[in-house]
Amino acid sequence: MLQRSFKSVWNHFRYLPLLSVLTVSRARRFEKRSRALGSAVGFVMRWFPPAQWRFDREVLRVFPQMPRHDRLRLGQAMGRAMGRTLFEIYHCAEFQTRQDKFHASGPGLAALAAARVAGQGAVIVSGHFGQWEAVRAALNARDMETGAIYRRQPNPHYQRRLLAGIEAGGKPILETGRAGTKSLVRHLRVGGFMAILLDEKYAEGLRLPFLGHPALTSLAAAELALKYDLLMVPAYGIRRADGDSFDVIFEDPIPHSDATTMTQAFNDSLSARILADPDQWYWMLRRWNNV
Repeated sequence: MLQRSFKSVWNHFRYLPLLSVLTVSRARRFEKRSRALGSAVGFVMRWFPPAQWRFDREVLRVFPQMPRHDRLRLGQAMGRAMGRTLFEIYHCAEFQTRQDKFHASGPGLAALAAARVAGQGAVIVSGHFGQWEAVRAALNARDMETGAIYRRQPNPHYQRRLLAGIEAGGKPILETGRAGTKSLVRHLRVGGFMAILLDEKYAEGLRLPFLGHPALTSLAAAELALKYDLLMVPAYGIRRADGDSFDVIFEDPIPHSDATTMTQAFNDSLSARILADPDQWYWMLRRWNNV
């Protein structure tokens, strides 16, 4: 009982900073509220040593020669971008209405539209890069509602807000795990679209190169695409310089071959995006931890 009470208090304490920023900025316009949370996370990345150490460990793996002042700038820029992304996810219903901000293009978009007309499902793969919810927003606006896979948060306050946000971006929203996988297969087989973020460490995955280093990677998306003859389309919501609008790029579908080759093709695609815009990737994922 005492342990449960302590955990509840600790969860409240950890959620309080985010709740405070969201509450203080509530009366402002969407853009100003978004910037407020972005500035708060950027401040943490710049001045909170544990966040700096974790960030430096990952960045130096990929950019070993990067000077400290450049890392500080990159970490703060990443924090601002991720703070804004978090705000937009928590307010996804409002975010979805801002269709003038989503500039969609790329050959994969036409391929997905053709799959929808033919009643075929599709797997859209992306990472914690830019604003990944912009991908689903652009598809929803074109009558291609797209569900998503997510990982349940241990803090119930974050979990409640996260689930409400991503459900506003399209359904079904399925948890990682066996039950979620069964529902995912049913959804794809009846012509549904599903978005999967493939840049998190997957303990049972295969070690595949990512940003030049082996990383435990799930083959599930490619395996589903092969088994059910689905498109596998890399897509990215790249935040523009104004911070409020996005280039939503749908790349060519990855050609069917084998699951390892297809997953590596995605790793290479995302790696190229990150190297072009390193401040738009969430470096705190511990992608290579204990690999």
